[in-house]
Amino acid sequence: MTSTSELKTTGAERAPAPVVFFLSNSTGITAETLGNTLLTQFPGHRFERRTIPFITTTEEARRVVGTIDSLAAAGRRPIVFSTAVTRDIRAILSQSKGHFVDLYDAHIAQLESALQATASGEPGKAHGVGDAIRYQSRMTAVEYAMEHDDGQSIRALGRAALILIAPSRCGKTPTAMYLALQHGILAANFPLIEEDFSRQSLPDPLLPYIHKCFGLTSLPVRLSQIRQERRPDTTYASLAQCSYELRNAEEMYRSNGVPSMNSASMSVEEISATILQRMQLSH
Repeated sequence: MTSTSELKTTGAERAPAPVVFFLSNSTGITAETLGNTLLTQFPGHRFERRTIPFITTTEEARRVVGTIDSLAAAGRRPIVFSTAVTRDIRAILSQSKGHFVDLYDAHIAQLESALQATASGEPGKAHGVGDAIRYQSRMTAVEYAMEHDDGQSIRALGRAALILIAPSRCGKTPTAMYLALQHGILAANFPLIEEDFSRQSLPDPLLPYIHKCFGLTSLPVRLSQIRQERRPDTTYASLAQCSYELRNAEEMYRSNGVPSMNSASMSVEEISATILQRMQLSH
């Protein structure tokens, strides 16, 4: 016979996940980033996420409100994060029957007061090409990171603001690409190989640029799991090999004065923020 507690658990498991909307006049990246950051404070919940970018007309805004209101009427009142900056569109979206969180309006009045100026209300400034010079620098950084990924090229290595070094699969590539795309950092990355471990020295092309190097490590078990997905049942993926490489990489960082961090339990955003702070880099 099923107990009352079991019935409650079963009912909770069947309950649909709350619907979360991320609304924007532009790409929706800011709404997603800020909204998801807030949602992480509720780890016991799962969410059904829907992003609606490029809401540029009042007609589109009304259609979105209709979708939200239909869910609310069906007993699934959504959570709505909005970074819409166009005033008439914001006004329409705010009338929806969802739990409306205006991530723009919450702060813009304070900035207008501080700057003694009126906000432009123009969408697309955060992730568009409004600042052409800054945008182009980010694209240049992405091209540089792609060319200098995994030690493929040493051309113009002196231009790098950062050189990431680590054993294979410790997160060099995604970190370099994130730093390039989000922060415009010229980042190269080099793998550490058996030859480097044997002589306990950085790869020869990096020796003039030790001051630009930053090392990544991981946990042997975690690294082995990641490598197993790429090359299962190989020496490369074995726990013994991963332990050996990580141990030698850490010793190499110490002996060469290279700052480092363990990336095993960190997101690429956290890794990047730590590197920016420790290496005192900015865009």
